[in-house]
Amino acid sequence: MRFLLSYLTLALLGVACSSKGGDAPEWPWEDGGETPVVAEDPNPGMIDKGWTNVTKDYGSVTDGIAIYRSPSSLEGVKAVAYVVLADPKKVDWDVWSINDPKTEGSTDALKTPQEVYKATSAPVVINGGYFFSEGGKNYNASVAVSKGKTLGVNLNYASKDWETYYYPTRGVFYSSDGKFSCGWTYYTTSGNHYLYGKPADNSWEKTPLQSPDQSFPEKASAFEATTAIGAGPVLIHGGKKVNSWKEELFYGGASDDKMPEERHPRTAIGFTGDRLVLFVCEGRQMTKDVPGLTTGEVATVLKDLGCTEALNLDGGGSSCLLVGGKSTIKESDGSLRAVGSAVILKKK
Repeated sequence: MRFLLSYLTLALLGVACSSKGGDAPEWPWEDGGETPVVAEDPNPGMIDKGWTNVTKDYGSVTDGIAIYRSPSSLEGVKAVAYVVLADPKKVDWDVWSINDPKTEGSTDALKTPQEVYKATSAPVVINGGYFFSEGGKNYNASVAVSKGKTLGVNLNYASKDWETYYYPTRGVFYSSDGKFSCGWTYYTTSGNHYLYGKPADNSWEKTPLQSPDQSFPEKASAFEATTAIGAGPVLIHGGKKVNSWKEELFYGGASDDKMPEERHPRTAIGFTGDRLVLFVCEGRQMTKDVPGLTTGEVATVLKDLGCTEALNLDGGGSSCLLVGGKSTIKESDGSLRAVGSAVILKKK
């Protein structure tokens, strides 16, 4: 009907229409030539799952990196989240960190992700592992390895009353010889750094287990990596959701202190088999009605996106993802927090 009305309007205005073979009218516009080719999304599965490719919103991004914004809800919860997918054939990942390889403290300054971006010009920067400050020094509480050099180790003890001590194995995401994986590590007082395929079965409700060693909680291998970031809990390992926050003793042990089961801003890193994955979500009502996610919900989201390995990183006020130096989410501190480590992506 719309075409008929348009044609009648043209006729009433006296527009001449000659015929092309019989009575067929000529088109009132020129042939458009070949149909424009629309570039196929490099990760069509993301589009199928309701994620939107927003790479162009952040200017010129290195080839091999794509940025996606989440649908309006994840796991039935209103959400503002972003995922970075990076092709490891085209993109390298690295870790910036204060230099505290034995948790003895460092005079290195904490840096905001924006300061890391300015220092490295990395097109993508997210916050890394846990850290703390005490007595004028800054401490890593999580593994950090850059170019084979250890800059931090996972904290190797935990207590809820500072009288009874536990010795948890805690999560790490690492790469070596082009392979990506998660695991659990323990750094001994004698300087041995062990890697395990499962966590020690700790729990605040149990008597503390022995300190991990070369044969406990299983036969260990020496932890060696080209690049690594620690934190926890491990969310996915070997293609299965594990979310080992209880075994890794997060957090505190009090009945009202179970942050992994609460909704907060989150940051995570993972691998799908052919893509490195960075995840961040907003929380704490920085956007109205957006509470954040639990670690279990993050694990489910990343598993749905194809991750076979994934690790929860520091969250809350530390959660941040910069693309080209531009924030993707509203950080819950209201500004960028200075952190002890960060993960960066850059062109090979």
